[in-house]
Amino acid sequence: MTDHFDRRKFLRAAAAGIGAGYALGPQGLASQTSPSRPPLATSSLFAADPMDRVRVGFVGVGHQGTNHVQNFLRIPGVEVTAVCDLLPEHMERARKLVTDAGQPQPVGFSGGTDAYRRLCDLPNVDLVFNATPWDLHAPVLLAAMRAGKHAATEVPLGVSVDECWELVETSEATQRHCVMMENCCYDRAEMAIFNMVRQNQFGTLLHAECGYLHDLRVHKLTDFYVDRWRVKHSITRNGDLYPTHGIGPVAQWMDINRGNQFDYLVSMASQGLGLNLWAAEHIGPQSPEATQHYALGDVVNTLIRTHGGQTILITHDTNSPRPYSRKILLQGTRGVVRKYPEGRIHLEGRGDAHEWESFDDYRREFEHPIWRTLEEASAGAGHGGMDYIEDYRLVQTLRAGEPTDMDVYDGAAWSAITEISERSIAQRSRSMDFPDFTRGAWKSRPPLGIITPATMT
Repeated sequence: MTDHFDRRKFLRAAAAGIGAGYALGPQGLASQTSPSRPPLATSSLFAADPMDRVRVGFVGVGHQGTNHVQNFLRIPGVEVTAVCDLLPEHMERARKLVTDAGQPQPVGFSGGTDAYRRLCDLPNVDLVFNATPWDLHAPVLLAAMRAGKHAATEVPLGVSVDECWELVETSEATQRHCVMMENCCYDRAEMAIFNMVRQNQFGTLLHAECGYLHDLRVHKLTDFYVDRWRVKHSITRNGDLYPTHGIGPVAQWMDINRGNQFDYLVSMASQGLGLNLWAAEHIGPQSPEATQHYALGDVVNTLIRTHGGQTILITHDTNSPRPYSRKILLQGTRGVVRKYPEGRIHLEGRGDAHEWESFDDYRREFEHPIWRTLEEASAGAGHGGMDYIEDYRLVQTLRAGEPTDMDVYDGAAWSAITEISERSIAQRSRSMDFPDFTRGAWKSRPPLGIITPATMT
């Protein structure tokens, strides 16, 4: 796996004008990180043997990991058999949640950065669910699959293109699922738009906009994250560090990896001022946080062109004072819809010409069947219920022996945007090709359908 030192070395060299030694022009990324690999033996979607119950081991039970433990305890057919966290108090909190729910106390691991390996080796774990800092995502997933377990992780799947390739190839070799849990694919509005796309309400899709625009200054520059791990990425990296919340739903609308594919991108970053200014005002002008150099531009824009001819604009902005947004917009030949700051839609032949309508009525008309089925069960869960729904769907597919809604190729393609955008920015916004993690199978893999989930017992 490529570690942070190697990636930073490349970026420094590229920024200094000698990046040609690492990547040669627009084709450099594909030639350096996508070596010749055999095509997939089949273009069918992977499904493992069904299981009556899903025994889950959790690695990382801090903020989001604890939310997932609570969700899984509400899902029929789940046993939480193991819990691991660097901090003993996090581990014990999660174990208590399990026993309070009436299940036996799970095995607990804590105190070492490699304790997850012992959890992965347990015989009574079928699925390893990871919610650790980003740098540990690939190591945990790889250990799980090599121990014969299915693997799922909070976003991203990996922090480099090389990690994504290793995860794809390990999933194929072990025949284990490796799923990136992108909760925004299960957001109510995004799923209604997906349903409308499948019913051809927007005509031929032309363009989308999305992103992650979230004021994280106080989170990055205080102890909200253990060891302040998140701001370390802002110190050393300049690119779209968190693309998947926006690109996940858009990729599903546009059939990426299932008849369509990301082709190439260009990225550009603004100057980075936000973290220094916030730290100077709230911590002190001479504080280490205020005087630190941050590589990350405050606003990073990435423009993707797909093989199908669509364009996608992704924006990353986590250092500015602003309301939360994922910027969602979809334009087709028959209409346009946007989600932020409030839902608006215009479809040709419905409503007044040149006028927006509220999306509320359309959302109810085109409610996705998953939300119709799981709205009540998901009430009170994180992020408006979509966290519960994504966990429910993973368990449902594992128990039924069906393909997961998102697979390793999706997680790899969406996560790879980060490093590819870094490389583009480091080379004055040069065009960068995407690696094809499916090795051509995207041309015949079936598109994701409108799923009507059965109620599990």
